[in-house]
Amino acid sequence: MSEKETKLVKQLQSDTNKNAAFKTLISLYKERLYWHIRHIVKSHDDADDVLQNTFIKVFKNIDKFKGDSKLYSWLYRIATNESLSFLKKNTKLKNIKSEDTLDVLINNLQSDVYFEGDAIQLKLQQAIATLPEKQQLVFNMKYFQELKYSELSEILETSEGALKASYHLAAKKIEAYLKDH
Repeated sequence: MSEKETKLVKQLQSDTNKNAAFKTLISLYKERLYWHIRHIVKSHDDADDVLQNTFIKVFKNIDKFKGDSKLYSWLYRIATNESLSFLKKNTKLKNIKSEDTLDVLINNLQSDVYFEGDAIQLKLQQAIATLPEKQQLVFNMKYFQELKYSELSEILETSEGALKASYHLAAKKIEAYLKDH
Protein backbone atom coordinates (compact mmCIF):
# COMPACT_ATOMS: atom_id res chain seq x y z
CA MET A 1 0.00 0.00 0.00
CA SER A 2 1.18 3.51 -0.75
CA GLU A 3 1.74 6.03 2.00
CA LYS A 4 -1.40 7.92 0.93
CA GLU A 5 -3.52 4.75 1.05
CA THR A 6 -2.15 3.82 4.47
CA LYS A 7 -2.98 7.29 5.80
CA LEU A 8 -6.49 7.16 4.29
CA VAL A 9 -7.16 3.70 5.76
CA LYS A 10 -6.07 4.89 9.22
CA GLN A 11 -8.43 7.86 8.91
CA LEU A 12 -11.25 5.59 7.72
CA GLN A 13 -10.70 3.29 10.67
CA SER A 14 -10.63 6.10 13.24
CA ASP A 15 -13.87 7.30 14.77
CA THR A 16 -12.93 10.98 14.63
CA ASN A 17 -11.98 11.22 10.93
CA LYS A 18 -14.13 8.48 9.41
CA ASN A 19 -16.79 10.64 7.71
CA ALA A 20 -14.33 13.10 6.14
CA ALA A 21 -12.04 10.26 5.07
CA PHE A 22 -15.00 8.41 3.55
CA LYS A 23 -15.87 11.48 1.45
CA THR A 24 -12.27 11.48 0.23
CA LEU A 25 -12.46 7.77 -0.55
CA ILE A 26 -15.63 8.28 -2.58
CA SER A 27 -14.17 11.18 -4.55
CA LEU A 28 -11.03 9.13 -5.31
CA TYR A 29 -12.72 5.92 -6.42
CA LYS A 30 -16.33 6.68 -7.36
CA GLU A 31 -15.81 7.07 -11.11
CA ARG A 32 -13.41 4.14 -11.53
CA LEU A 33 -15.67 1.82 -9.55
CA TYR A 34 -18.77 3.06 -11.39
CA TRP A 35 -17.28 2.12 -14.78
CA HIS A 36 -16.04 -1.22 -13.44
CA ILE A 37 -19.55 -2.02 -12.18
CA ARG A 38 -21.19 -0.62 -15.31
CA HIS A 39 -19.20 -2.98 -17.52
CA ILE A 40 -20.57 -5.89 -15.48
CA VAL A 41 -24.22 -4.91 -14.98
CA LYS A 42 -24.51 -2.86 -18.22
CA SER A 43 -27.25 -0.46 -17.04
CA HIS A 44 -26.54 3.01 -15.63
CA ASP A 45 -29.29 2.80 -13.00
CA ASP A 46 -28.19 -0.65 -11.88
CA ALA A 47 -24.56 0.49 -11.76
CA ASP A 48 -25.55 3.42 -9.52
CA ASP A 49 -27.40 1.06 -7.17
CA VAL A 50 -24.51 -1.41 -7.02
CA LEU A 51 -22.01 1.42 -6.49
CA GLN A 52 -24.05 2.70 -3.56
CA ASN A 53 -24.21 -0.82 -2.09
CA THR A 54 -20.47 -1.16 -2.59
CA PHE A 55 -19.72 2.01 -0.65
CA ILE A 56 -22.15 1.00 2.11
CA LYS A 57 -20.37 -2.34 2.43
CA VAL A 58 -16.97 -0.59 2.47
CA PHE A 59 -18.15 1.83 5.17
CA LYS A 60 -19.46 -1.01 7.34
CA ASN A 61 -16.41 -3.23 6.85
CA ILE A 62 -13.45 -0.84 6.67
CA ASP A 63 -12.36 -1.94 10.15
CA LYS A 64 -11.85 -5.46 8.78
CA PHE A 65 -9.43 -4.22 6.09
CA LYS A 66 -6.00 -5.44 7.18
CA GLY A 67 -3.87 -3.85 4.47
CA ASP A 68 -2.77 -7.18 2.99
CA SER A 69 -3.66 -5.80 -0.44
CA LYS A 70 -3.94 -2.33 -1.93
CA LEU A 71 -7.03 -0.42 -0.88
CA TYR A 72 -8.32 -0.09 -4.43
CA SER A 73 -7.88 -3.86 -4.96
CA TRP A 74 -10.08 -4.45 -1.94
CA LEU A 75 -12.63 -1.93 -3.25
CA TYR A 76 -12.66 -3.54 -6.70
CA ARG A 77 -13.14 -6.98 -5.14
CA ILE A 78 -16.14 -5.72 -3.18
CA ALA A 79 -17.55 -3.97 -6.27
CA THR A 80 -17.07 -7.11 -8.36
CA ASN A 81 -18.78 -9.32 -5.79
CA GLU A 82 -21.63 -6.82 -5.35
CA SER A 83 -22.11 -6.67 -9.14
CA LEU A 84 -22.18 -10.44 -9.53
CA SER A 85 -24.53 -10.82 -6.56
CA PHE A 86 -26.79 -8.16 -8.05
CA LEU A 87 -26.95 -10.01 -11.39
CA LYS A 88 -27.72 -13.33 -9.69
CA LYS A 89 -30.37 -11.78 -7.46
CA ASN A 90 -31.93 -9.93 -10.38
CA THR A 91 -32.03 -13.09 -12.48
CA LYS A 92 -33.74 -14.95 -9.65
CA LEU A 93 -36.21 -12.14 -8.89
CA LYS A 94 -37.27 -11.76 -12.50
CA ASN A 95 -37.37 -15.53 -12.91
CA ILE A 96 -34.96 -15.42 -15.85
CA LYS A 97 -33.13 -18.54 -16.91
CA SER A 98 -29.37 -18.10 -16.61
CA GLU A 99 -28.92 -18.61 -20.36
CA ASP A 100 -31.35 -15.74 -21.04
CA THR A 101 -29.54 -13.32 -18.72
CA LEU A 102 -27.24 -12.19 -21.55
CA ASP A 103 -30.14 -11.23 -23.79
CA VAL A 104 -31.80 -9.30 -20.97
CA LEU A 105 -28.58 -7.39 -20.21
CA ILE A 106 -28.05 -6.44 -23.85
CA ASN A 107 -31.69 -5.40 -24.25
CA ASN A 108 -31.35 -3.28 -21.12
CA LEU A 109 -28.20 -1.75 -22.54
CA GLN A 110 -29.89 -0.90 -25.83
CA SER A 111 -32.76 0.82 -24.04
CA ASP A 112 -30.51 2.58 -21.49
CA VAL A 113 -30.74 6.33 -22.16
CA TYR A 114 -27.24 6.74 -20.71
CA PHE A 115 -25.64 4.33 -23.22
CA GLU A 116 -23.80 6.57 -25.64
CA GLY A 117 -22.22 3.87 -27.74
CA ASP A 118 -22.71 3.36 -31.43
CA ALA A 119 -23.57 0.12 -33.23
CA ILE A 120 -19.97 -1.10 -33.06
CA GLN A 121 -19.76 -0.57 -29.31
CA LEU A 122 -23.08 -2.35 -28.87
CA LYS A 123 -21.73 -5.30 -30.91
CA LEU A 124 -18.64 -5.37 -28.70
CA GLN A 125 -20.84 -5.45 -25.58
CA GLN A 126 -22.89 -8.27 -27.11
CA ALA A 127 -19.69 -10.19 -27.83
CA ILE A 128 -18.45 -9.65 -24.27
CA ALA A 129 -21.80 -10.80 -22.89
CA THR A 130 -21.34 -14.20 -24.57
CA LEU A 131 -18.17 -14.89 -22.56
CA PRO A 132 -18.09 -16.89 -19.33
CA GLU A 133 -18.29 -14.69 -16.22
CA LYS A 134 -14.57 -14.84 -15.35
CA GLN A 135 -13.49 -14.01 -18.91
CA GLN A 136 -15.92 -11.07 -18.97
CA LEU A 137 -14.42 -9.70 -15.78
CA VAL A 138 -10.84 -10.12 -16.96
CA PHE A 139 -11.55 -8.66 -20.39
CA ASN A 140 -13.45 -5.65 -19.05
CA MET A 141 -10.86 -4.85 -16.41
CA LYS A 142 -7.90 -5.26 -18.78
CA TYR A 143 -9.40 -3.73 -21.93
CA PHE A 144 -11.56 -0.89 -20.61
CA GLN A 145 -9.86 -0.05 -17.33
CA GLU A 146 -6.35 -0.89 -18.54
CA LEU A 147 -5.42 -2.60 -15.28
CA LYS A 148 -2.15 -4.50 -15.16
CA TYR A 149 -2.15 -8.26 -14.72
CA SER A 150 -0.54 -7.80 -11.29
CA GLU A 151 -3.47 -5.59 -10.25
CA LEU A 152 -6.00 -8.04 -11.69
CA SER A 153 -4.28 -10.85 -9.82
CA GLU A 154 -4.69 -9.01 -6.54
CA ILE A 155 -8.32 -8.05 -7.20
CA LEU A 156 -9.52 -11.40 -8.52
CA GLU A 157 -7.15 -13.51 -6.40
CA THR A 158 -5.97 -15.47 -9.45
CA SER A 159 -2.50 -16.04 -10.84
CA GLU A 160 -1.22 -13.70 -13.54
CA GLY A 161 -0.71 -16.66 -15.90
CA ALA A 162 -4.34 -17.74 -15.58
CA LEU A 163 -5.48 -14.15 -16.15
CA LYS A 164 -3.35 -13.82 -19.29
CA ALA A 165 -4.85 -17.05 -20.60
CA SER A 166 -8.40 -15.85 -19.78
CA TYR A 167 -7.80 -12.53 -21.52
CA HIS A 168 -6.31 -14.20 -24.59
CA LEU A 169 -9.23 -16.65 -24.85
CA ALA A 170 -11.74 -13.83 -24.34
CA ALA A 171 -10.13 -11.73 -27.06
CA LYS A 172 -10.19 -14.67 -29.50
CA LYS A 173 -13.87 -15.41 -28.74
CA ILE A 174 -14.79 -11.75 -29.16
CA GLU A 175 -12.92 -11.57 -32.45
CA ALA A 176 -14.71 -14.68 -33.71
CA TYR A 177 -18.10 -13.32 -32.58
CA LEU A 178 -17.52 -10.01 -34.34
CA LYS A 179 -16.52 -11.76 -37.58
CA ASP A 180 -19.65 -13.95 -37.51
CA HIS A 181 -22.13 -11.18 -36.62
